[in-house]
Amino acid sequence: MASSKNFGIRKRETIGVIKSLVDLECPGQVSCADILVLAARDAVVRSGGPLIKVPLGRRDSISSSYKLADAFLPPASTGVNDMLHIFAEKGMTIDESVAILGAHTLGISHCVNIVDRLDKRREKRTGFELSLGLKCPFGSLASNSTFVGNDLTIFFFDNQYYRQAIGGQGVMKIDADMSMDPRTAPIMERFAVDQDEFFQTFSSAFLKLSSTNVLTGNQGVVRNRCNEVD
Repeated sequence: MASSKNFGIRKRETIGVIKSLVDLECPGQVSCADILVLAARDAVVRSGGPLIKVPLGRRDSISSSYKLADAFLPPASTGVNDMLHIFAEKGMTIDESVAILGAHTLGISHCVNIVDRLDKRREKRTGFELSLGLKCPFGSLASNSTFVGNDLTIFFFDNQYYRQAIGGQGVMKIDADMSMDPRTAPIMERFAVDQDEFFQTFSSAFLKLSSTNVLTGNQGVVRNRCNEVD
């Protein structure tokens, strides 16, 4: 969570507060890993998304590594081929891979993650890219602090992300690329008109992603503090 790649995630200290409150009722029983998954699930629900029934019983690792965590976070330059490969390794179908990226419907993208595709030296740029370029000037020293909304409804979990992406207004490179790739574009078009299908597919993708390489049983530990290794 403290990785530099996650610098835009706010209120991370809330996880520690939740852990303290849970431990008052069930000391040493609920892992930080479970709390993180439940917090993500509840953020989706409170934003208008589906209620996902997630299995519990995860354990926390006995060590942590920024480098290892960063290695599992794809860069903003990731294309469709790499994205599908990454999620296929987690057991996801192509539909689920497109659905999990629907999480981009919430929040913002920092300019540092989109300026590379807004380079003025490129000969052909769309009108939307030109408008993004005004908000995120190429080479700006403020690209870490400036941002644009991922879609028009950044506080609501809905299918607006897909409607904008297939309309040529995908903010991130992967958003724009998926809307033009023959493997993923038809799926985005379906989700753009059928929010229920998006919610259902996102739910199954969320379950697979949150169940990847987890520690259970006697593996790992239950940490006392989520931001430190005991």
